[in-house]
Amino acid sequence: MEPLATRRLVLLPLDGERARRLASGQSGPGGRRAEGYPDAGDRAGAERYLRVLADTGDPAPYGAFEIQRRSDGLLIGGAGFHGPPDGEGRVTVGYGLVPAARGQGYATEALRALLEHARAHGALCVLGDTDRENTASQHVMTSAGMLPVGEDERLLYYAVDWTRAADSG
Repeated sequence: MEPLATRRLVLLPLDGERARRLASGQSGPGGRRAEGYPDAGDRAGAERYLRVLADTGDPAPYGAFEIQRRSDGLLIGGAGFHGPPDGEGRVTVGYGLVPAARGQGYATEALRALLEHARAHGALCVLGDTDRENTASQHVMTSAGMLPVGEDERLLYYAVDWTRAADSG
């Protein structure tokens, strides 16, 4: 997979070697790491990516990425898909940033890039969820164009559904 570039970020695609290093917390090529990166969520995402590689092969173009800030080359978080689209063209996305990089629009910028990437590669719908208390993540998803679609005791669910947009247009 090719990197995804935005105005302030580069989303660097994981491969097996990079994901193994990330899952174990080891450093490797691709930039300096911000304080707190990778955290438990980043390591879990790398482990999920490795499971997808083992179970079904390379999920490209629906893989995982490290988020690198262009201004200083620091790796500040991770984002990506939980695997390829399901039989209905739905793909799930996740993201996370180190605390020092939050509140600056980076997560929204990264998520918008992932949404554009998913649509360009044929996904019909992108799903995401967040804890009820995580208002920052809720704001990220709505700012990127995702809409609330449901909830349970613990989570709020969001989606962007391009089939629905086509049906109503």
